[in-house]
Amino acid sequence: MLVLTRKCGESIRVADEIVFTILECAGGQVRVGITAPPQLPIHREEVYLRIREENLAAARGKDTLDVLLKSAPEELRKIGSDSGENPENE
Repeated sequence: MLVLTRKCGESIRVADEIVFTILECAGGQVRVGITAPPQLPIHREEVYLRIREENLAAARGKDTLDVLLKSAPEELRKIGSDSGENPENE
């Protein structure tokens, strides 16, 4: 891993088209701006891991709706459970 030190307003360039700019440092957090081609997906680590988990579950043939409902807000889970189906009667 390459470790660099930057001050606010300074940037790091990756190849020709990707630039990371340090926008703000406060309260133990750092705001980073990223300039990159629109076709390059950029995600926070926790979002990327959730997407990867959902894709792997779908590839293994699991019920995609169940995977999505686990990560959905409570309001959406209620809608999914009010679909009119009653699995206890099956």
